[in-house]
Amino acid sequence: MSFPKQQQRPPGVQAQMDPIPDCGEESYRGSGRLTGKRAVITGGDSGIGRAVAIAYAREGADVLIAYLNEDGDAKDVASYVEKAGRRCVLMAGDLSDPAHCRAVIDKAVEELGGIDILVNNAAYQMTHENLEDITDEEWDYTFRLNIGAYFYLAKAALPHLQPGAAIIGSSSVNSDMPSPTLAPYAATKAAIANFSASLAQLLGEKGIRVNSVAPGPIWTPLIPATMPPEKVESFGSDTPLGRAGQPAELAPVYVLLASDEGSYISGARIAVTGGRPIL
Repeated sequence: MSFPKQQQRPPGVQAQMDPIPDCGEESYRGSGRLTGKRAVITGGDSGIGRAVAIAYAREGADVLIAYLNEDGDAKDVASYVEKAGRRCVLMAGDLSDPAHCRAVIDKAVEELGGIDILVNNAAYQMTHENLEDITDEEWDYTFRLNIGAYFYLAKAALPHLQPGAAIIGSSSVNSDMPSPTLAPYAATKAAIANFSASLAQLLGEKGIRVNSVAPGPIWTPLIPATMPPEKVESFGSDTPLGRAGQPAELAPVYVLLASDEGSYISGARIAVTGGRPIL
């Protein structure tokens, strides 16, 4: 499968993609596995985060969606959450800022009454053919957003998490099979997998489970916003399944890890990679 050549300015807008990603808007069917739970999902306006927000709502959870700016797709996601009969709180801002991360947690506690699930999913990446093309500022920002926000959010959320709560980090197949042209991003995704494993051991005695998900090539706004058109055209075609995945294909894993059905799953990293192995 190939995609039309296309490019957007970062961070990208889902509604402008061709084809528009499938985030489960028409296909996901809930079965009450998250009834009464309250979730914070970063990067929840598009891509994987959007699919997770829709799935969580249809499973019975109220959600706070943290996202970068008002120009994206957040209000559209909120409409799907509300159609499922659940509450959706939207909060725009830069998650690379520790103060904003703390404000996100405070808002969730204030508006939702608490937090049961934290999904650290927001990320930045950019393609570079040469190390010299990566600026110091881009390197620092990638780490502050991708792994720094995970630390800030988890630390702020911890006092509000009760036994049975779940934390999920979005890692990547790049954590084990790093693309040389995505060096800063790949390094942060390895850090997310490692940090999740540490947290699982630190927080286990509190009854809090921590896991990470390692997606392979998934069709999200990051792709046309951060890759040259010729790479977009062939994106995902080199996987054993021969295609990129859709965000909707990630949602069931995030549901399992957040639900009581995953009560003994902690310290795991789940690969959803179209056949690419992770170590």
